[in-house]
Amino acid sequence: QVQLVESGGGLVQAGGSLRLSCAASGRIFSNTAMGWFRQAPGKEREFVAAIKWSSGYTYYADSVMGRFTISKDNAKRTVYLQMNSLKPEDAAVYYCAATSNINVRSANVYAYWGQGTQVTVSS
Repeated sequence: QVQLVESGGGLVQAGGSLRLSCAASGRIFSNTAMGWFRQAPGKEREFVAAIKWSSGYTYYADSVMGRFTISKDNAKRTVYLQMNSLKPEDAAVYYCAATSNINVRSANVYAYWGQGTQVTVSS
């Protein structure tokens, strides 16, 4: 099993930047993918980005393409989400998750989830 802990959330102005971290413990297999999802009040949980642990291949939602970057540090067992040019509509609770399924854009294939970290963007 894998345990995930997010950190780095906070309050930023529109146009600003923030970096989220997700520290993983337990087994990470070669076919594991790590994903970031977000959920705003009254909205469905949506895919943001994902990265394959072994290859480093990345995936992004169209809404964040060019603004957000997902990366990892194998030695630290940590996944990052660098968020630039933040917009008010980016405000949400951000969750880190892990899966061995190849369909990394679907929330229902992720078996492990962190507790979430709040991101607030002021106008």
